[in-house]
Amino acid sequence: MLWIKQIVIGDGERGLLYRNRRVRAVLTAGVYRYFDPLDRIAVVVHNVARPEYSGNDAEVLMASTDSELTKHFLVADVGTDQVGLVLKNGKLEDVLAPGTRKLYWHALVQIEVQLVWMSESLAIDANVVARLRQLGALSRVAVTVDVPAESTGLLFVDGKLVRALTPGAYAFWNFRKNVAAEVIDLRVQSMEVSGQELLTRDKVSLRVNLAASVRVADPVAARTKVAKYGDYLYRELQYGLRKAVSVKTLDELLGDKASLDADIFAYVHGRVSELGLDVLGVGVKDVILPGDMKEILNSVVQAEKAAQANVIRRREEANATRSLLNTARLIEESPTLMRLKELEALEKVTEKIDKLTVFGGLDGVLTQLVSLKQ
Repeated sequence: MLWIKQIVIGDGERGLLYRNRRVRAVLTAGVYRYFDPLDRIAVVVHNVARPEYSGNDAEVLMASTDSELTKHFLVADVGTDQVGLVLKNGKLEDVLAPGTRKLYWHALVQIEVQLVWMSESLAIDANVVARLRQLGALSRVAVTVDVPAESTGLLFVDGKLVRALTPGAYAFWNFRKNVAAEVIDLRVQSMEVSGQELLTRDKVSLRVNLAASVRVADPVAARTKVAKYGDYLYRELQYGLRKAVSVKTLDELLGDKASLDADIFAYVHGRVSELGLDVLGVGVKDVILPGDMKEILNSVVQAEKAAQANVIRRREEANATRSLLNTARLIEESPTLMRLKELEALEKVTEKIDKLTVFGGLDGVLTQLVSLKQ
């Protein structure tokens, strides 16, 4: 008939029946006919394969106390200090921010909303983190931090240090609070202070390069007691180097670099230990002199070495003369030794002569070439 309205609802659909623009019923799958001569009935069909209610009257439906309506809907009402985990057919699919109200169909998809209190802990369960990462929603709702081995993480909430984090992977809800994390490296690190122009006590200008080994012993103190502990340590190394060089002469610096290292170490260690930093060692790498000072020092070194060589030469000459004197005394006391020396001298002479003509026999040669002692 002309005044009969026929409505068809499919298996994956639900219909909201409105009479005089007020919700009267929820229509499940089937065919419905209504006598409506005054056109007061309207039906809005919804696809319940997507359980989120998409109508503009969600707040009206959530406020309704009609038992017929409530058995078809699930109201997710998340408190201001809660996070809602939306599970569809037992699997996490969405996260509701604090203070959210949302309406879901109770139809094809089984919907469950789990409420998590942020006042108890901002940390997110590892299983939830894995699922949110899989959905690509982790960065939207959480702050993540990976703390590697030999490191410590510091968690700040609204600018206040809350806890230290041991090595591992963490995620924290980022709703209503400013959550930040910082990783502090606990390994030994090297720091260099290069090209420092300094004056010694005797007013000699030189350039010094310094190296130091340092590690963070107390990450909380290093992060909270000084703004940038790396910059502070570098500045203290500069001051310690300047102070140690200024009280020594050039000769003292060049002659005993170990004491210079010890003075710098003692100064810096005392300044930074209370800030959670542990200085393991300090060493002067290079002491670079200006060109004219190098020439002067080279001249001094050459003069010192020449004097040392002179002393050694004189000492060896004296030793050689003393040896000759001892030999002469032995020869004087022993005619046989004298005879042997004469024969050695004759042998050396004959080695340098190609031909030798002898007159008067061997005795003539001996008496003429070598004077024998009678």
